[in-house]
Amino acid sequence: MDRTKSVVTPERFDSGMTFERYLAYIASPENLEREGSGGEGRKDLSGVVRAWYAASRLSDHQAAGWTWLCAQPGGPAKILVLSEDWSSDCRRDVPMLARVAEATGMELRIFNRDGRKFSKSQRPEVEGDPDSNADIMAAFMNAKNGQRFQSIPVAVFYTRDLQYLYHYTEFPAIYHKDRVVYEGIRAARFGETPQQTQERVAREFGALQQSPFFRVWACAGIDEMLSALHERLVMGSLA
Repeated sequence: MDRTKSVVTPERFDSGMTFERYLAYIASPENLEREGSGGEGRKDLSGVVRAWYAASRLSDHQAAGWTWLCAQPGGPAKILVLSEDWSSDCRRDVPMLARVAEATGMELRIFNRDGRKFSKSQRPEVEGDPDSNADIMAAFMNAKNGQRFQSIPVAVFYTRDLQYLYHYTEFPAIYHKDRVVYEGIRAARFGETPQQTQERVAREFGALQQSPFFRVWACAGIDEMLSALHERLVMGSLA
């Protein structure tokens, strides 16, 4: 896809939420009235996101790497993020991106993926939900296994004049989520009733998110972004 023809104008970028505004928005009636994952009702997860942010820190080498990148001619200066608070991947990575923005002075703007309705279409269209950011999502669909997914978070890095550099999608390469979560935790086990499966999945996936490994993957996501942007600036393109 030719991302030089972007729907993200300076005015559109500026209309996104700062991280501080995003934290307040998560708990707002406006957000809680929207459909959550799969069309379910939403829960107020603002406390979870705030706690994750409070415990999130960049390492010294990460901070130094981002500072170096941002100082380069044509380096990253703006971060656009597509997010939904019901996503564990967003709750893990968006606070880390806020720390990156704080450390470097980059402008961070956060956009909802969906409007009032949960979207699972492989061809998102604004006409289906005019309150969504389907036109931005359509430019960054996740293609894998012959299908297209509206995977989030998407973190798009731009230069100061909004030239596209690189984007990150959903989770770092070392987090084998399909195997760990879908084939492991969420797979029904012999002898379980559907209710028992649901209760166990909630318990085990909750424990995983509180484990050290979610922090490992949060740092890995930042490192993956750093490495890709370094390659982009040094080599002029990504392999």
